[in-house]
Amino acid sequence: MVKKRIVLTFPPELVDRPIIYRLVKDYDLVLNILRAQVTPKEEGKMVLELEGNREGINRGLKYLEDMKVGVQPLAKDIKLNEQECISCGACIAVCSPRALSMDKDSWKLEFDRDRCLLCGLCVPACPLGVVQIEFE
Repeated sequence: MVKKRIVLTFPPELVDRPIIYRLVKDYDLVLNILRAQVTPKEEGKMVLELEGNREGINRGLKYLEDMKVGVQPLAKDIKLNEQECISCGACIAVCSPRALSMDKDSWKLEFDRDRCLLCGLCVPACPLGVVQIEFE
């Protein structure tokens, strides 16, 4: 048995489809949903651990890609170099779970680790490269 952790991004038109069910039923995968944010008619994000044989996982991942579900490897951690961050807010625009926000009083960037899905979209959004990602 092989385990793989991934981040799935569901386009709004797929949020109400039984895609996760198909991974279990058609590809014989065991799933552990580590974190999810899914709202009808909006983009959905899910952090998922897949377990199964290598062929089943590969076929399941191909199914997700064919369905136009975004698939990314799971990050282990997000690191923000607060000393070099200028709080420009560029990363906030791509953070759909709202883990990154701007303090309205100090105008400093705030990072709420509990809301973070570890998708890593904030990394390329940072013009100074002060957001780093560590993979497993």
